[in-house]
Amino acid sequence: MKVILLQDVKTLGKKGELVEASDGYARNYLLPKKLAREANAQAMNEYKNAENSKNYKIATQKAQAEQQKKQLEGKKFVMTAKAGQGGRLFGSITAKQVAEEIKKQYNIAIDKRKVVLECDIKEFGTYKAEVKLYTGISANIDVQVTEA
Repeated sequence: MKVILLQDVKTLGKKGELVEASDGYARNYLLPKKLAREANAQAMNEYKNAENSKNYKIATQKAQAEQQKKQLEGKKFVMTAKAGQGGRLFGSITAKQVAEEIKKQYNIAIDKRKVVLECDIKEFGTYKAEVKLYTGISANIDVQVTEA
């Protein structure tokens, strides 16, 4: 019997999957415990609509990430900081500050965990950073630190 899972079932599959289960298992365990529902015409239609919706959402997110990559790729972000003797900064430039600068200049909201700095920025100079926009899509940027 074909069923659509409403919750994750350890031996069968993940939520939202269409799976084949034995008649007895489906009728006596999955259906009464509301772990699955029978794959009739209405349920199959809803399942296909949900799949199409999910695929459309993924496609739009990828397209948006590609557009953001074109905007950010190879750009230089100039940041100012106070420093002590020998060019050492008081504190450091963090991924959060880089994400805020991207938001300020390009109005692209980036989570600070998606900004990967090649090393800790504790001195003046130019540093490379990678901004992860989507799975497999990232932009390389330069971060230049100057004196305030």
